[in-house]
Amino acid sequence: MNALPDVRSARWAALAALVTTSVLLTACGSGGGDAGSGTGQPGSGGTLTFAVGSDAGCVDPQQVASNETIYSVRQIVDSLTDQDPRTGKIVPWLAKSWDISSDTTTFTFHLRSGVTFSDGSKLTAQVVKDNFDAVPKLGALGALAEGYLSGVKSTTAVDPLTVKVTFGQPNAQFLQATSTHSLGIESSASVKKTPQQKCSDGVIGSGPFVLKQYVQNQSLTLAKRAGYAWGSSLWTKKGEAYLDKLVFRVVPEAGVRAGSLQSGQVDATSSVGRANEAALRGGQVTLQRRANPGVVFGLAFNNSRPVLKDAKARQAILFAIDRQQIADTVFPTGTQAATSVLAHTTPDYTDLASDLSFDAAKAKSLLDSAGWKPGSDGIRAKDGKKLSLTIDWIPNAATNQPALELIQQQLKAVGIQVTLKQLQLTQLAPTLQSGDYDAAWSNITRADPDILRSSFSTKLANFYRVPAGSLDTALSAQAATADAAKRKQLVVQAQQLIVQNAYNAPVVELQTQLGVAKKVHDLNFDASSRIQLHDTWIG
Repeated sequence: MNALPDVRSARWAALAALVTTSVLLTACGSGGGDAGSGTGQPGSGGTLTFAVGSDAGCVDPQQVASNETIYSVRQIVDSLTDQDPRTGKIVPWLAKSWDISSDTTTFTFHLRSGVTFSDGSKLTAQVVKDNFDAVPKLGALGALAEGYLSGVKSTTAVDPLTVKVTFGQPNAQFLQATSTHSLGIESSASVKKTPQQKCSDGVIGSGPFVLKQYVQNQSLTLAKRAGYAWGSSLWTKKGEAYLDKLVFRVVPEAGVRAGSLQSGQVDATSSVGRANEAALRGGQVTLQRRANPGVVFGLAFNNSRPVLKDAKARQAILFAIDRQQIADTVFPTGTQAATSVLAHTTPDYTDLASDLSFDAAKAKSLLDSAGWKPGSDGIRAKDGKKLSLTIDWIPNAATNQPALELIQQQLKAVGIQVTLKQLQLTQLAPTLQSGDYDAAWSNITRADPDILRSSFSTKLANFYRVPAGSLDTALSAQAATADAAKRKQLVVQAQQLIVQNAYNAPVVELQTQLGVAKKVHDLNFDASSRIQLHDTWIG
């Protein structure tokens, strides 16, 4: 998803979500393996048509957090580094090497020479500085990028191909952040545009594809960048991409996407849910899936709301949710029920399954002790007010509504009345900023545990209105230590505090599942379970 983020400062760092060291890549269906695991030789040319379920309404990689749009705009920009999806190791891309101070406050990147943007301008240290200096001005949708640069003191062009980024305190997460699409490097001309102009008109990048046309809520078309010669060190093909053109069509209905893939109208489709798996298995389609690291899908509570201020009420919701039923009923085969606020594929994850077990009797007991008594209709009440909760959600994944309808039933069974409120993708950010919500259905993908700080620190966005306390201490400390063992201990502590205080109700781990025609080869996931299309070919 996801699902995906103005107070311009670090207040927007959390909204990354709405929307990775080593993670699991598997495939299912006839033939198994990666998409296009055939015997032919790679060949250039052709058009890949990809059906996605939604459009974030923005085509600037630095401002997009929804997977459905990241799939396309990621192809426009390169990043300073890349992250190996198998090992989590950070490897060269636009930066051929880097130096990090022992206290992780200073990061010096040595850029490749000869890199150009699609407008012909050159990549220089000054361009990188201009990009990073502009991030705080992005506003509402720049949450991810802004969070990654939180605490930066300066970015300096040391010489034409050397750029130094200095933070006010140790910043262990920053190297991984430079591998993300959110810190993808754009041309100076693009950086000078307003955030709104970049969203509507697109940006100029140095990536393997160039934006040719964007029709909001309909389609996005990219063309191969001629002369491209500076791809990630992880890519197998050197030089230009194989494919001539990429077309991303917005097809909201999951069944229509699946049918279009079966009939050959499209070559790949996003967000394949359990309901469409059987129809797509076999024949000329392969299902590819990969677990997403980061904050799992769940209910992001507004902890300042009258009902949710009470820890017992929040904890009751955690115990009332049957995660396994939701995973097995709604989500793709192999989806795991949440066992922490972080997915198990995230570095420094810890198993808190015992704190997240389904126990309706315990949920009822907690509500009883909090003074919520069942009424004649089964819904609890206290002081004349019903125990009710509104959950906001956005339609950027086919699994969202059925998952929430199950949660609605499960909470009703213990006496909690739930109303589901669908928002447009563009409404989510201002809703969270305003605090005018009870809970929001969301996840946040990132291959680094610092995503917890972006999401739950009261010193940053604090959309979830978490009270200040020991959680802040742990989150700040993990970001400031260069000691891996100490950082893990602090990340574990943060997970425990979030789950045991029920600041969030984790439900299921996000598993990205794509349907890919067997004629499509080497359509690969990156470390954040988005896709990389430079190496993809049709044959």
